[in-house]
Amino acid sequence: MENIRRAKESSVCSVAIGTRGSALALAQTSWIKEQILRWFPDTDVVLKIIKTSADRDTTASLRSASSVGVFVKELENALLAGDIDIAVHSMKDVPTRLADGLRIAAVPEREDARDALIAPHAQSLAELPSGSRIGTGSVRRQAQLLALRPDFRILDIRGNVDTRLKKLQDGEYDAVVLACAGLRRLGLEGRISAPLDFGTMLPAPGQGALAVEIRANDPKMETLSAALNHEPTAMAVAAERCFLQRMGGGCNIPVAIYARPEATALQIDALAASPDGRQMVRDSARTDIRGAEEAVQRLADRMLERGARAILDNCR
Repeated sequence: MENIRRAKESSVCSVAIGTRGSALALAQTSWIKEQILRWFPDTDVVLKIIKTSADRDTTASLRSASSVGVFVKELENALLAGDIDIAVHSMKDVPTRLADGLRIAAVPEREDARDALIAPHAQSLAELPSGSRIGTGSVRRQAQLLALRPDFRILDIRGNVDTRLKKLQDGEYDAVVLACAGLRRLGLEGRISAPLDFGTMLPAPGQGALAVEIRANDPKMETLSAALNHEPTAMAVAAERCFLQRMGGGCNIPVAIYARPEATALQIDALAASPDGRQMVRDSARTDIRGAEEAVQRLADRMLERGARAILDNCR
């Protein structure tokens, strides 16, 4: 609350928020704008749409190592250049190592972190016929789907949420898997055939959470952003990202983790799997929030020793 009071007393009168131009990115950024205006109603908040390399090239797969950070790089460049004051990202797209001079100033309360099955003729994975074509651009989802149903045909898919749903409608796929959070933010939760529980499908690190990124030397934006931060979410996401970094990966390797806040503790479930789903190392930990970083590092080390290192080495 002290940070919020200081922000209200500061001379911040305008804020430029950078965002991608997709419907989901605009919905997320508009929500951030609403939260800023709720706390600071006299602030002039403008949105600046910045096209990223991934938006310009909608054909290249997102599974390669070169795709790490493709949704955030141009936004970070705009921040460093002073063209915008805040960048809003889906946390799962943000590399574990930020560009020099930038920091995550706030992590708002998390949306539903689960993945969702969207299928015109099925209400669960079990109802899908053998050989069903499943669309996903995520090797993490692919690995877990094939571990459950080796008979599935996993097909790569690109495009925003509406594009993917249109491809499903046009019969290019029998089902697609998307994040519940994005569908809910777009008001499309009615399209969900079944949310996939965490025992079936663990999410990407940071899935369902947003990242508010600022310049490291911008105290006005730091105090303003503090009003947006949800501490339990921020601590859980920090643990997930620490785990990912310890595993030595980016957002396109078959690693999944979910840290669930429970009072002063975190319940952490994680896995690493081969893209074909035939090899999987899954483990969990429970820790006091204050010891979360050490706990997830121990969890990662234990999984690497149990076979995750070999799995991930084969994916790079």
